[in-house]
Amino acid sequence: MNMLNMLMAASGNTLWTIWHDWVKYIFLAIMAVCAIFIILVVLFQPGNSSGVSALGGQTETFLGKNKSKTFEHRMKKLTVISSIIFVVLCIVFAIIALFVQ
Repeated sequence: MNMLNMLMAASGNTLWTIWHDWVKYIFLAIMAVCAIFIILVVLFQPGNSSGVSALGGQTETFLGKNKSKTFEHRMKKLTVISSIIFVVLCIVFAIIALFVQ
């Protein structure tokens, strides 16, 4: 432990700054994983169909009635949840990076 304190004192780093740097790196890694997840979820979402038939009438299908149970609905929920998590992580990272030094 003495040797570690001497090395940190010689380099000008304290334990706080080392901890602070590691927390920033961990947050950056989590944010990168979350951003990649958001990209993948958006790419896997099916295209929006307007539900209008060729003759101009509104079509009513089984999937249209039960849309809350479909793959598309689950993907939209995942997009919203992961986007909220990403925004919260960005705000926390900004607070840590700017105000805690």
